[in-house]
Amino acid sequence: METKQQNNKQLEKIGDMIEDIRIAMMTTVDEQGNLVSRPMAALQVDEEGTIWFFTKRTSPKVDQIEKNEHKVNLSFADVSDADYVSVSGTAQEFDDRAKIDELWNPQAKAWFPNGKEDPELTLLKVHIDMAEYWNSSDSTMVRLFQQAAAVITGNPPKMGENEKVYN
Repeated sequence: METKQQNNKQLEKIGDMIEDIRIAMMTTVDEQGNLVSRPMAALQVDEEGTIWFFTKRTSPKVDQIEKNEHKVNLSFADVSDADYVSVSGTAQEFDDRAKIDELWNPQAKAWFPNGKEDPELTLLKVHIDMAEYWNSSDSTMVRLFQQAAAVITGNPPKMGENEKVYN
């Protein structure tokens, strides 16, 4: 059984991986029951296991989240470093001007041309319910060698850490 300290350490590792990768594919369920994904920039992962995003208040994903029990999936991938994170979480729209001020960055102006005061600007917060990560500390060359050896031997390569973390 995991201790709270081990769990916190794993959540911190996941947060660090997410902040390094930054861009997630957020998956929701549309009105026809289709899984739909779109890229989203993670702004922050806080100590409670909440991932913060900017979004437009009238975006279809906001309605999709509300109509599907607030469930979302976030997928993060850094292929060059062989780091991957999948998050199952609970999302909700959160309109907090102080938090928007805290998280605002110049890149956001491309999506919100009226800046922090844009009436369409709101936050999405995703609480991590469960996350799974894959992380390789080996170099690209070592990973390629392991894959080549696996082809020859027929044994799957050992490609680093893989853990599930429940919050």
